[in-house]
Formats: sequence, structure tokens, C-alpha cells
Amino acid sequence: MSHFTDLAHQYIDGEWKPGSGSWDIIDFNPYTGEKLASITVATADEVDRAYRAAARAQTAWAETNPYTRRLVFERALRIVEDREEEIAETIVAELGGTRLKAAFELHLAKEFLREAIQLALRPEGRILPSPVDGKENRVYRVPVGVVGVISPFNFPFLLSLKSVAPALALGNAVVLKPHQNTPICGGTLVAKVLEEAGLPAGLLNVVVTDIAEIGDALLTHPVPKVISFTGSDKVGRHVATVCAQNFKHAVLELGGNSALIVLDDADVDYAVDAAVFSRFVHQGQVCMAANRILVDRTLEEEFTEKFVAKVKTLRVGDPADPATHIGPLINSQQAESVSSVVEQTVAAGATALLHGTVDGNLVSPSVLTGIAADAPVLSQEIFGPVALIVPFDGEEEAVRIANDTPYGLSGAVHTGDVERGVRVAKRIHTGMIHINDGTVHDEPIVPFGGEKHSGVGRLNGEAMVDSFTTQKWISIQHGRSRFPF
Repeated sequence: MSHFTDLAHQYIDGEWKPGSGSWDIIDFNPYTGEKLASITVATADEVDRAYRAAARAQTAWAETNPYTRRLVFERALRIVEDREEEIAETIVAELGGTRLKAAFELHLAKEFLREAIQLALRPEGRILPSPVDGKENRVYRVPVGVVGVISPFNFPFLLSLKSVAPALALGNAVVLKPHQNTPICGGTLVAKVLEEAGLPAGLLNVVVTDIAEIGDALLTHPVPKVISFTGSDKVGRHVATVCAQNFKHAVLELGGNSALIVLDDADVDYAVDAAVFSRFVHQGQVCMAANRILVDRTLEEEFTEKFVAKVKTLRVGDPADPATHIGPLINSQQAESVSSVVEQTVAAGATALLHGTVDGNLVSPSVLTGIAADAPVLSQEIFGPVALIVPFDGEEEAVRIANDTPYGLSGAVHTGDVERGVRVAKRIHTGMIHINDGTVHDEPIVPFGGEKHSGVGRLNGEAMVDSFTTQKWISIQHGRSRFPF
């Protein structure tokens, strides 16, 4: 099938139809500029239809035996495995992901589908004691009902499935809005896989649209009880505000400004390998990417020389070529923004050990050092192939610099003493941090999320149960209660 022809529609209540808006979202290949698809946007009325369809379908789905529900995800996993090459090609074309990146995304997507199979059976009830004689307290875990999911462009297939599959497995229905730059991989392709896997109509609805068309309708609609949003902290702040005003629970997975710390006893060659991958995987368009590489001053010269040498070997170009390490950024605005950050930082006095160039949406790597401690670039998220090398003197300064950011998502500490690394890691204000490894990791059963401006709540494993179910107390009075009047 041609994903960009057959899936360029809205998917509402089990039907594939064009949107009824007055304009189209154009889906481009960010490397070639080729038009892949044109999708007429969904309107606020279609968002309403999607939520109403989800609410109608959810009641019966919640009552379906969880052993039956999980069969859908077993079949979905087989579909993804059988069509892995086809899906990988779609990822390469729509978001400019390299072949390596597509394989990485699909590996994780399959792992999360395997976890969704288990999640269907995960919710457990409890019986709690009561101070009242003859009273039995039962606490049930029940689905929240309908979940709204808003996914990003960088890992769209994975990050849509990551919320959609668990929410469905736990007995909810979902309305999914993919990013407008990746409507197929992040939206309708997910719907097609689950439709073919036997998911009943109405349980998953995909609306391809934009805030310019629907405003906050996806957030303010009365049906959804939870909104799962992955994206920038700026938009996340707005999502959180609107959800709070409408008494909805928001699960927010937002941006990062991760530090990879190289202590004075680290294996320099290994730390270089970890830092290069952590900074430049998927062109740096990863929330967990190592924005800042902090190096003990005693190792600065050796590390920097080896780091720059390795970065020079990275091949920039066609993401469909298996030899390519760095493909295009998602669009021209992002390419211009990253280039502007480099130019402004250099103009402010930083040294460019490598100064990237821009060719269309291709941005080659930049490596900057000599950055002033108060430079804006050190406190912002750079969604592109720009590495900042920052020297420090001793652990205390490393911790201070690492924490000097409004973000707190991921990080890494490299050292020859694992327990030393753990002691330092505990002092870094992040939701996740890794000893002697890269900063980019995700595993289906480990709580994933950030602190500060990097998010609210956690996903994965038991955190999915917390996010997509609610607790219900039912008490039973055996015998007769005595009332005071």
C-alpha cells in the first residue's frame, strides 16, 4: 500500500474520510522537498465527532475481558513485524529519519506493543480495612474513559503508540492528534495498524488538524478526562493551563537540556562515543539529547580533540542511504533556527571548532566551546546538530552547571567509579540519568519523565496504569450501620 495515498484522511468512528476544513495540511519529504500527501484539516465539529464516537465505543470496550483486549495488541505487534521495512521507509520519507533512526524507533515501538499486551492484565484491585465494624472497602482500578493524545514529529510512530496502546489496553478510548509535519507516521498509520489488528471502530480516532483551525477544542472538549501531550515546554505550559481550567489531568512529556558529564576518571574514548551519539542521533531532534557536554578541565583538551575528530566522520545527506548519520531537520524553519543559534553564539564570543553549514534542510554539525557562563544557548533546548563543550573544575562545579537550566529530563555521568557516578547523578535534578552511557534511552517498564520544565507525570510500566486509570472506592456494609439521628 502507499501510505501517503491511502492514509491521507481523517479516521473517525471507523471511517476514512477527508476533513471538512477549508485548507489542507501538506506533508513534505524534508530531504527532497517532494509533496507526499495533502490532507484537508479536521474542524472543531470533527473533533467533537471523534470524541463522541470514542465515548460511545469505550463503555463496551471497558467491559471486554482484558484477555480479549490484549489479542488486539498481539496482532498489532505481528503486523508491525511483518511490515517493518515498509514502515521504516515511511519514517525515512516523512520525517527525514536515517535508516538507523528508523530501526531504533521501530525496535522501541515493538517493545511498547509487547508491554501493552501485558498492561491489559496489570490493573489490580485492593481490599482495605475499615474502623467500622462489618464494613468492607474495595478499591478498584477503572479506565478514565477517553484520552486525548497529542504527539510530536521527532519519533511520531513510537511516541503516538507509546500513549495510544497503553490507554487502549487499559480499557479507554483515544482521540489522537499527530503533529502536522508527520500526520501519517504519527497518526493514520497507527490507526491502520490497530484497525487491521481488530480494534473495534470508534475506540481510536485520528484528527489531522492544527490549532489555527480548531483552537483549543481538543483540550476543552468535555469528553476526555486525560490529555497526554509530548512536545515543547512552551506548548506544554498552555496545555497544562487549559487542562487545569477544565479539570482534566495532563501528562506532559516536554523538552530537555540534558548534560553529559565527563568526570576526571572517565574512559575518554568511550565518553566521546557516548557523547557523539547522544548529541547527534536523529540530527539532535531528541528531547533527551545531550545539549551540553561537560568535561573536567583535566580532560578537556584530549576529549575535545577526539570528539571533534569523530564528529568530522559523521556523514550528512540522504536519510535513505544506510551510510548516512545525519539527515535533514524537519523543516526550513527549524534549520534556520538552529543556524541562527550558532551564529548568535559565535558572535557573542564562542569558538566554533566546527561551524555547520545549511543546505536546504540539511544542517551539518557544529561544535562550540569557549561559551560564556551566562550565554542564552546554555539554558535552552537546541533541536539540531549543535554540541556545546563546557569545561568544569571538579564535581561541585559540574553539578552546579548541570542544574543551571530550567529543564530536567535526562543526563549521563561518565566515570571510572560507578558509585561515584551514582552519587553525582543523585544530585542532578532530572527525572532520568545514566551512568557510563548515553543520554537517549527509553524502556517500556521504567518510569519515563522529567522534572522542572521537562514535564509533569510519568509514562511506561506502572506509570501507565496511574496515568490512564483512576481509583474507585466501593464500600460494603455487612449488617446494619448505626446512624446518629
